Amino acid sequence: MENSEIPGHEPADGADEAVPTRRRMLALGAAGVSAALTIRPAFAQTAVSVMNCEIPVPGPTGAGRYIDPNGKLVPPGTKGAFPGSPRPFTGEQVKRAFRGQTLPGATRDQSQAYLQYIRRLQAGQSGFTCFASIQMPR
Repeated sequence: MENSEIPGHEPADGADEAVPTRRRMLALGAAGVSAALTIRPAFAQTAVSVMNCEIPVPGPTGAGRYIDPNGKLVPPGTKGAFPGSPRPFTGEQVKRAFRGQTLPGATRDQSQAYLQYIRRLQAGQSGFTCFASIQMPR
């Protein structure tokens, strides 16, 4: 047996510290397998949560305001603008709408205005994290 595998044996000088022992290599390998097994289900869970996350249109700070065709919040009753959606959209619904479908309960023009609003979301606004996560490639 090598000296580096003898329990309680400390190398005489610091030169052997850079060379890992078999025991340490096995422990690192086991930790790597464990990490891989835990990360994979996390990716699946993330994919599911991304599709179920919600984007309110407009967010709480814009409640009662309308959305113009460019996705900007405007005063209620503005010509050509649409009232906000009565309920938030899921990440899956928004993802489908970006591929050409209309958002549930919205006309084509309304849907386009809502998507413009969603595209304009910035960090800190309600729904931004959901929007950012559906934009990430998997």
